Amino acid sequence: MRSKSPKRMQEILDYVNNYAEFYKTSPSTREIANALKIGNSTVYRYLVDMNENGMLEYDGSEIITPTIRKMETGSIRAAVLGSVSCGVPLLEEEYIESYVSLPEKLFGKGEFFILKANGDSMIEAGISDGDFVVIRKEIEAHEGEIVVALLDDGSNTLKRIYFDDENKNVILHPENKTMNDLIVKNVKIQGVVVKVMKDL
Repeated sequence: MRSKSPKRMQEILDYVNNYAEFYKTSPSTREIANALKIGNSTVYRYLVDMNENGMLEYDGSEIITPTIRKMETGSIRAAVLGSVSCGVPLLEEEYIESYVSLPEKLFGKGEFFILKANGDSMIEAGISDGDFVVIRKEIEAHEGEIVVALLDDGSNTLKRIYFDDENKNVILHPENKTMNDLIVKNVKIQGVVVKVMKDL
C-alpha cells in the first residue's frame, strides 16, 4: 500500500472516537478492521502512518486521538433505580433499570445511584415530582443534609434530616410548608443527595 486514502483515515478516526465515547477505551485493530471491512494489517499500517503524521497517537495497542484527549477521563457508573418512595432494597440488580456514566469532575469520588423523585414534599428545596436525584451512597449524614432514609416499615423517603438528641428522635423534614415533619426513633441512611437533574 503505497498511499493512504484521506477518506479511509477519517473513517478510522471517526470510528475510534465513537468507540471511545461509548466504551471509554480505544478499539483493537481487529475491531476497526471488522467495522470498516478492511484487513487487520491494513488498519495497522494506517495507524502507524497516522501516528507518524500526528493525526493520532498509537503505541501498538492503545489509540489516542485529539478528541479522546479532550474527553472527560474520569467517570463513575451510577445505577438508575425506580421511584424514591418505592420501598425496594437499594442497589440490588433486579431493581436497577439501567446504568449511566457521571463525570467524576462534577460529582466527585464515591458510589452513586439515581432515583426518580415522587411527590412534592421537597419542592421548596428545588426537587419536583419526576426529577432525577443523584445520591452518594452513605450510611451516615450530617444535620441538614437531604437524605434517602429507609424507615422501619420498609419504605424509602427523601427528606432533610435533623437530630433531636434530647428526645433521641430523628426528624425528617419535608421542604414543603404544607407538610409536617416525620419524627421517628430509628432510620437507616441509604444516601445523601448531591445533585438534581430536571427537565426545563
